[in-house]
Amino acid sequence: MAIAYLRRFASRIARNASLSSSFGSSITRSSASSSSPSASAKVADRIVKLSAVDPDGNKREVIGLSGQTLLKALTNQGLIDPDSHRLEDIDACSAECEVHIAQEWLEKLPPASYDEKYVLKRNSRARVLNKHSRLGCQVVLSQELQGMVVALPEPKPWDIP
Repeated sequence: MAIAYLRRFASRIARNASLSSSFGSSITRSSASSSSPSASAKVADRIVKLSAVDPDGNKREVIGLSGQTLLKALTNQGLIDPDSHRLEDIDACSAECEVHIAQEWLEKLPPASYDEKYVLKRNSRARVLNKHSRLGCQVVLSQELQGMVVALPEPKPWDIP
């Protein structure tokens, strides 16, 4: 809508003889450059749509950007409390951003680091690593993860206030 307005405005200026031709052409150029498909396609190309299943079994669509962490995308949707995980640093992680990912999507992710496995084991009651568990703060979204389904586990008894 704004682009159409700028084009009409630029054409009016171009028709008005009292204004200099350089001013009119600069507006035409700037409005033409802002409407180029490459400028608007950059953000659209970065969008990654995921599905998240909460502990009650409700499926919700989550939208993130490639390069962003899964934790950030889930926090933006209100599925993970932002106060529970302030830092996206493995050294400060408390595994409250743990998610479960299906095997087909795990294969598209880089393997979990030693530190990530350690944090997940440390916070598991049985000290056993669930092979589908990953930390949302360590999963970086990419276009290959388009359509991924993640499950949010129930809160651990010691995490419930």
